[in-house]
Amino acid sequence: MDHILEFLASISRWSRSNLSEIALALVGCLLVLFGADFKGWVEQRISGLAGALRVPFMALLCTIGSGLALIYATPWIVRGLGQFNNYSLAPVLVVVLILIGVVADRK
Repeated sequence: MDHILEFLASISRWSRSNLSEIALALVGCLLVLFGADFKGWVEQRISGLAGALRVPFMALLCTIGSGLALIYATPWIVRGLGQFNNYSLAPVLVVVLILIGVVADRK
């Protein structure tokens, strides 16, 4: 049992040193998974606009919205994941990756 706990602690310490990159990857995955749904929802709302206005609006929304999500959501996820101790961070990350995989598989 001590070997398993030491393994979890070492993986968690490595993860903690790369938490910024891990959080950025998680936000990117969420944008890929749910970005098309959000884009479709926005397109339904602005379908009444003329094409000359709709296309630039969607381009701005996608670039600015994705950029803001990457910039502002990543630190929140880093802070949230930073709350876990060295015995629970690695299992939490594994569960999150499995959940993202399940959602991706269902889409």
